[in-house]
Amino acid sequence: MKQQKLMGAIAFSGVLALALAGCAADTGSNDGNTTPTETKASDYNPQPRENLQVGGEVRFPINEIPEQLNSFNGDASADTARVAAWYMPQILLQKDDGTPYKHDAYLDAWDIDTVDGNTQITFTFTDDAHWNDGTDMDWTAIDATWKANSGKDEAFNPNATDGYKQIASVEQGDTAKTAIVTFDGEFAWPEMPFLTGIIHPALADAETFNTAMIDDPHAEWGAGPYTIDEFDPNSDYVSYVPNPEWWGDEPLLEKVSFQGLDSSASINAFKADEIDTVEVTSKDRLEQVKGMDGIELYRATQTASTLIQVDAEKPQFEDVKVREAFFKAINIDQQKEIAWNGLDYEEEPAGSLTLFPFQPGYSNALAEAGWEYNPDASKELLEEAGWTENADGIREKDGETLTVVYPVWNDSPTNEALAKALQAQMKEVGIDLQIDIRPPSDFSDDYNSKNWDVSSLRFTSSDPFGAAWFCQLYCMDMGLNLSGVQNAEMDQRIHDEVESLATSDEQTAAAMKLEAEIFQDWGIIPLYNGPIITAAKTGLANLTPESYVGMDGFGVQPVENVGWEK
Repeated sequence: MKQQKLMGAIAFSGVLALALAGCAADTGSNDGNTTPTETKASDYNPQPRENLQVGGEVRFPINEIPEQLNSFNGDASADTARVAAWYMPQILLQKDDGTPYKHDAYLDAWDIDTVDGNTQITFTFTDDAHWNDGTDMDWTAIDATWKANSGKDEAFNPNATDGYKQIASVEQGDTAKTAIVTFDGEFAWPEMPFLTGIIHPALADAETFNTAMIDDPHAEWGAGPYTIDEFDPNSDYVSYVPNPEWWGDEPLLEKVSFQGLDSSASINAFKADEIDTVEVTSKDRLEQVKGMDGIELYRATQTASTLIQVDAEKPQFEDVKVREAFFKAINIDQQKEIAWNGLDYEEEPAGSLTLFPFQPGYSNALAEAGWEYNPDASKELLEEAGWTENADGIREKDGETLTVVYPVWNDSPTNEALAKALQAQMKEVGIDLQIDIRPPSDFSDDYNSKNWDVSSLRFTSSDPFGAAWFCQLYCMDMGLNLSGVQNAEMDQRIHDEVESLATSDEQTAAAMKLEAEIFQDWGIIPLYNGPIITAAKTGLANLTPESYVGMDGFGVQPVENVGWEK
């Protein structure tokens, strides 16, 4: 969550839908074989440039072309980040384990030091680095990115302020090509800021930042190996071609495109040779591509979390006992069985939205908060809250039934099964959960406007620095967690008890402890993590160069290296 995590978050657009389509697990059924198919930490056909041809086209599916195309804006999504990655600067890249390194075309140097007790980062742009409109790429881009995302100017609507709000100043160095970033004291996560890139100085104006890129990608504010070719928000289509302004390694592809497709349309488009990759992380989707010639299946652990939340600002959920009852009525094991049916996948309980079970410092904060699947306890809580069963077994209070709307922005059979299972679990305790199937294109507007009572969401973490993004998860006025249970007192505690600590280890330990307490507000809980399986045409290499896609762990690959094997 964060510009990174959050983007990833709202990013993996959509309820159980994406929770599933971006979450299930491994290969298909093992047909009686008790050995699960291997799920790798990353699996994306990495190839050096010399193994790849120049030319060719790649056609990707995407959930939607979002309305907000400024990936730093709070109304952006992971789909926004995917669109941006292909024409905006990638000044920093990441290895599969999340280790950042500079992109040599943009930066001559990227140094982290401590000066007079303050963490300091120095960016030195290359002489050739410039924006598509001819503006030199220099310290003003770092300055604009900081000011737009720091939260100090409330006129801006940033995706996340984490990392930026700890910065005290950005100054020009010896030349305009050098930016000196100084934090207020020692910052525990110096690798984190600016991992998601920088903005053109034109976006330093709040009105421009918030509105100028709505349904307009503004290719002139980009910089990279590719630039926008065609853009049609009405048909959810965008394409890119090599950028004549680019100064670095030659982009290998002659064209790249994204087409917005819902779940069933994407699998059909892949089978019809209309797109070159498709996610098949569920049994039904996997079965549809089995036996196809000229394709490969890639299976990786996805650095993603599926969560479920309630809107505590809706009358049905104002009482914390009702919220707790709702969550304790969820059979998470059954949800996982449905999500991973036929995929031979297992994982440790996903007891945190901050860290993954495979990361150092992880603990099961959800269990520590007292969560368990317990329908009897759920019924007792509802009784205590004054909700009693009517003749139909649905709970009533003051003449109102306990009815909640649960949108599913996806049409896959697995997601339908997940939603129906949740509906049955709620019915067992007397909650009337109404499933509302909606098109994926409605997700961003619906989610941000809270046009739901209950929502499930899948988000991807684009770096391993979990506690660094703790505020984006649990502070007020953040775009991922819309449960409405956040408050100013907890914001202050997050600052005092987590963000103020000097080292990453201390912050991680404090975040895990506080997360268990936050879960007791019963607004949001994790369900599971899960793998990702992608089918791709044989020979397509260096998949998922964008953040939030997940085949390469925490990796962010240079877009110019995506291509077809010779």
